Amino acid sequence: MGDMTNSDFYSKNQRNDSNHAGGFGCGLMELRSLMELRGMEAVVKIQEDYGGIEGLCQRLKTCPTVGLEGDSSDLDKRRETLGQNLIPPKKPKTFLQLVWEALQDVTLIILEIAAIISLGLSFYQPPGEGSEACGTVNAGAEDEGESEAGWIEGAAILLSVVCVVLVTAFNDWSKEKQFRGLQSRIEQEQKFQVVRGGQTIQLPVADIVVGDIALVKYGDLLPADGILIYSSDMKIDESSLTGESDHVQKAIEKDPMLLSGTHVMEGSGRMVVTAVGVNSQTGIIFTLLSTGGEEEEKKEKKVKKQDGAAAMEMQPLKSAEGGETDEKEKKKSSGSKKEKSVLQGKLTKLAVQIGKAGLVMSAITVIILVLYFAIENFVLQKRQWLPECTPIYIQYFVKFFIIGVTVLVVAVPEGLPLAVTISLAYSVKKMMKDNNLVRHLDACETMGNATAICSDKTGTLTTNRMTAVQLYVADVHYKLIPDPGSIPPKTLDILVKAIAINSAYTSKILPPDQEGALPKQVGNKTECGLLGLVLELKQDFQRVRDLNSEDKFEKVYTFNSDRKSMSTVIKQPDGGFRMFSKGASEIVLRKCSYILNEVSEPRVFRPRDRDEMVKKVIEPMACEGLRTICVAYRDFPAQPDWDDEKNILSELTAVCVVGIEDPVRPEVPDAIRKCQRAGITVRMVTGDNIDTARAIAIKCGIIHPGEDFLCIDGKEFNRRIRNEKGEVEQERIDKLWPKLRVLARSSPTDKHTLVKGIIDSTLVDQRQVVAVTGDGTNDGPALKKADVGFAMGIAGTDVAKEASDIILTDDNFSSIVKAVMWGRNVYDSISKFLQFQLTVNVVAVIVAFTGACITQDSPLKAVQMLWVNLIMDTFASLALATEPPTESLLMRKPYGRNKPLISSTMTKNILGHGIYQLIIIFTLLFAGEQIFDIDSGRNAPLHSPPSEHYTIIFNTFVMMQLFNEINARKIHGERNVFDGIFRNPIFCSIVLGTFAVQIVIVQFGGKPFSCSPLDLEKWMWCVFLGLGELVWGQVISSVPNSKLRFLKRAGQLTRKDEMPEEELNEDQEEIDHGERELRRGQILWFRGLNRIQTQIGVVNTFKSGTSFQGALRRQSSTTSQNQDVTHVSSPSHVSLTNALSSPTSTAAAPYGQC
Repeated sequence: MGDMTNSDFYSKNQRNDSNHAGGFGCGLMELRSLMELRGMEAVVKIQEDYGGIEGLCQRLKTCPTVGLEGDSSDLDKRRETLGQNLIPPKKPKTFLQLVWEALQDVTLIILEIAAIISLGLSFYQPPGEGSEACGTVNAGAEDEGESEAGWIEGAAILLSVVCVVLVTAFNDWSKEKQFRGLQSRIEQEQKFQVVRGGQTIQLPVADIVVGDIALVKYGDLLPADGILIYSSDMKIDESSLTGESDHVQKAIEKDPMLLSGTHVMEGSGRMVVTAVGVNSQTGIIFTLLSTGGEEEEKKEKKVKKQDGAAAMEMQPLKSAEGGETDEKEKKKSSGSKKEKSVLQGKLTKLAVQIGKAGLVMSAITVIILVLYFAIENFVLQKRQWLPECTPIYIQYFVKFFIIGVTVLVVAVPEGLPLAVTISLAYSVKKMMKDNNLVRHLDACETMGNATAICSDKTGTLTTNRMTAVQLYVADVHYKLIPDPGSIPPKTLDILVKAIAINSAYTSKILPPDQEGALPKQVGNKTECGLLGLVLELKQDFQRVRDLNSEDKFEKVYTFNSDRKSMSTVIKQPDGGFRMFSKGASEIVLRKCSYILNEVSEPRVFRPRDRDEMVKKVIEPMACEGLRTICVAYRDFPAQPDWDDEKNILSELTAVCVVGIEDPVRPEVPDAIRKCQRAGITVRMVTGDNIDTARAIAIKCGIIHPGEDFLCIDGKEFNRRIRNEKGEVEQERIDKLWPKLRVLARSSPTDKHTLVKGIIDSTLVDQRQVVAVTGDGTNDGPALKKADVGFAMGIAGTDVAKEASDIILTDDNFSSIVKAVMWGRNVYDSISKFLQFQLTVNVVAVIVAFTGACITQDSPLKAVQMLWVNLIMDTFASLALATEPPTESLLMRKPYGRNKPLISSTMTKNILGHGIYQLIIIFTLLFAGEQIFDIDSGRNAPLHSPPSEHYTIIFNTFVMMQLFNEINARKIHGERNVFDGIFRNPIFCSIVLGTFAVQIVIVQFGGKPFSCSPLDLEKWMWCVFLGLGELVWGQVISSVPNSKLRFLKRAGQLTRKDEMPEEELNEDQEEIDHGERELRRGQILWFRGLNRIQTQIGVVNTFKSGTSFQGALRRQSSTTSQNQDVTHVSSPSHVSLTNALSSPTSTAAAPYGQC
């Protein structure tokens, strides 16, 4: 290898003797500091201090060609002395830290304060307790020493708070654990090619040690620092470390330093590993970032925000930093990668609205209770406020405050985040079994709203097992692979060499694992198809490779998306050079000036010959769905300028054209049919030629003969979407994309342009949600731009995986359909939970509010409410969020961004069940004592023992929730609510478990739960009233939505509220606060204009005195008010201009055109 090898790997002059004791010629610190050098400085250092790369390899006791021997004791010694390739995981948050975080919840803090005040006052013995002046207020408080039990309520609230906190903390803990599990799964799958004992093997990146010889190729993410031994046309993207976006050319004589966490964008080579784990450049940065202290943590977040890529670069270093993904989630939701997901946006809005409503209700409750108490005692009874009565009065106020807080607690849906988390975490875990490795949680839910999928062809829609089936060679088109004897020997020799040498040496065909199975294809599948052709022609490609090792190559032009071809130059024995070339047939044939004839002689190949060949050979092959590859060569008598690529890759001599088949996966046509039925448009974006792409699209069912759809190639696509200046215009894309189904011969830029064009389009009401599949390094931008990016787990490069949201572990399109199903299931699970929770919220708030205002005491006590909350929040979210998906989810269209989260059917269910529950509860509250012939629990004095009356109300309330939970399993108006209930054991066990705990609470809860034990008959009544929910549910489903007009209007209101918010969120990176305020200002301006218009209409009505015209005008003005946000330039401005010929109307015009 001589000088070519003499330019790679590490060291700095600080010779570390203790490390040298390890038996290696270089110390750990020495290698670390060597890797900090760049460019010529590094080349000089290696040459001077080590005598070139071979000298460095000798010191590291490794061989540039054979690699390490792989002896386990040597490997262990290297790990011990020079470090191992993993970064110690960032310490997970302890359970106590998570508990502390859960305690920060505002509602819980209010409850804690209320409970502590209540506790403190219960232990305070006021001096004038026996006073007549305040005797009637606390009558009965002393009965049976009940005053001594006053502390129980406060203690019970605290206990409930502890329960909620523990559940939340446990959930966070398990979530973090799950993330770490996912992370380690990604890391275990991360493998890299190294040479050990002369054999090329795939190793998990964690097993790589200093001294390993690693094979680096296009698309790799480097797992460790190293120095080049040999390289061919290598370019590296170092932006994740340096921030420089330009690709850095790497060569032995120029800049041989390769750094971990950087991406190989072009070329290939081989490096000796010099620093791993925490000693690599990325590892050093990570160690700096994660060293203790909150300050550091803040800085770390800052750094990560500045460069999102850097955060994920740790993965190949087996970083096990599970929390990282979690951080990324938080960051992502705040808009670092994409806008808020559809569900996140809707949920945030809903939670805020409910919270505000709850706050208002609780404040009103407290005010009414305090006023009622004050008027009753100090106005009607004309009592004096005596100092000795103050503590007793304060105890009443505390009690009112606790009731108010209870109303707030029930109104605020703090179980929503829990339900979302559980649903997503559950789905993510199950999706693993369906071959979807979810890297970003919200991608799972976004997928449910997908309206378009832009899919690759090779490997996703097809099997990615390439087989050569046709061959055009020596002027003959063979429909089947011919016998080697029928091909001229000289042509056959050139053909075999061209294929064996001009393909990555990592691509090979190995014997099958099992007898009777097909041979194993390793590496690039197209190359494997060509190597398969060599084997079918009874030739041995490995023998050719052994005679021409990679380090003897003069120059390699690696395949990239611009070239669409690969060329390798070798030195001939006569001193000349021969270049072998292969690539897409139309592209390589365009560069051919000669073609080998039937006697292996080159004859002139003119453009008209090429056109004839395209028509007679390439198009027929392509129409059968074959990929056509042309193999060519060129001889150079003397060494030319290898950098003059344009002239080098011309005047080639064509050898043959091979037709390679990649059969459609058997399950794909059915999966595409499901997508189309579910309202998802599937588009194929491929690098293949238009005929092959069309043939495969028809086989898959993406297009059907006779349909009015577009199949175009990249050149035509660009012609249609670009103006005279060559700029992409959105209007032009809008004319194209709705009908486009196949984009062939597309470059990664075309793919990105298409995805961006569809996402940015305003052609349809709903903003399109686009999913994209990709496997190549240059698919990165499209994967990042898409709402959901799917990378191929098997064929995908590390760069593609980095840019993706979900990794398809089996590279199969039908797994995407499973992801859609799970995404829709998440959305439906949240909707089920919402339907259930909001019913409880509405009922509990109204009961607490009216009960408190009429009887000065809530029929449902604070502790009981917290138990109901626990059922609602934690258990219901667990039960309803773990419903498995069904095929029926694919029978409907996507919900879209603008559809309200609470559909009209759900509103009908919430209100319907709410009315039933309120009627039952108020009947029991005001007539329960007569029905059951028991003492009334109303107007009970402070500290009085629990009454049977209120226990029956509490028990019936819980029973109704339990049976309503079964109703909540269906949200689209289905009648059979028990359908598939036994497929969800979690649901069944939670309902039964809750029922059992309720029995314990009622029978043995006593004072803390304000419960009095009930006999069997009363229990039967409670269960019977609960069962009524199921019957009432059937009644509600019988009422058609069309009869309930107001439900639709409720939906419209939600939509109107949501629209501006959605528009504002549409692209958070581009809209700043100023612009946001401007839009809000415009909306307010239109509302103001509409109000003026309404008032003018009223004045005109009075003037004209014709009530009919006035009514018409009022009608038009209310219509325009409903439209003022969504349809800005509505007819209202025209009528306003007619009504007012004043400056106001002229001011309206420019805004109306916005």
